[in-house]
Amino acid sequence: MLKNVLHGRGISGLCTVYNNYNVNVRFASSLTKLVVENGIANLTFTSQKTRNCLSLEMMERIIDDLNTAAKDENVRSVVVRGEGKVFSSGHNLKEMTADTGYDFHMKIFNTCTEMMLLVENLPVPVISVVNGVAAAAGCQFIASSDIVVATPQSKFSTPGASVGLFCHTPGIPLARRVPRAVSGYMLLTGESITGEDAFRAGLVSRLVEEDLLDAEVSRICASITSKPKKVITLGKQFYKKQMELPLKSAYEAGGLVMAENLWYKDTQEGIQSFKEKRHPVWSHTDETIPR
Repeated sequence: MLKNVLHGRGISGLCTVYNNYNVNVRFASSLTKLVVENGIANLTFTSQKTRNCLSLEMMERIIDDLNTAAKDENVRSVVVRGEGKVFSSGHNLKEMTADTGYDFHMKIFNTCTEMMLLVENLPVPVISVVNGVAAAAGCQFIASSDIVVATPQSKFSTPGASVGLFCHTPGIPLARRVPRAVSGYMLLTGESITGEDAFRAGLVSRLVEEDLLDAEVSRICASITSKPKKVITLGKQFYKKQMELPLKSAYEAGGLVMAENLWYKDTQEGIQSFKEKRHPVWSHTDETIPR
């Protein structure tokens, strides 16, 4: 069943739904666009003039859109793109001059942290798609995503030191995602790495040519949708948690969560369908069977 959830963000926005299968969203000036269709929440950064920079207002809009997607029970994955050839160029440096003040600067960074943690903790997978440039906090967003699909020609960088502002916070998820040799190179030199470099380092999950990008994203979303929703949610939650635990503690916690997972109604349906050599019929809930 097709469902549309539309958000026009900016000075003046107009959303027009022509029918159940066509969505046309028009804006006089916009920052983000959210369209939910067939269980996929497509979030697009639409500020091409600013190279999709993460201004305070842009980040607030993204937080709103991600929360909207999270509250929709029909959403199975969130796909994030940047309109044009720049996913995001990072923070808006015009907001970071001395005359805007320390308190405003802290509001920017606190809002950025809220946004990045929301990406990490969203109950469904977040898939970021890069066909161009992801820099500074834009690269931070990429490193915070669950899955990244990119073209070989894409560029990833943390160039803050070039303007005297080291990419301290972008380096946090980056250092947790790629080897130290790669994150150190990116942070200390500020130089870009290609999509191929990023793929080899583990920053990018899937590397495809531009003409195959949409098909690959659709394939990934379909694969996620074929699984029981609440099992994927549970899996993402523990996957993130265990990375911060010592090895022995991670195994102890993992055994407990797997034992709980076994009592999900959908889990028992999956096991039974495997035994009976048929396709499972999911409820997509976290309902458990009686013990």
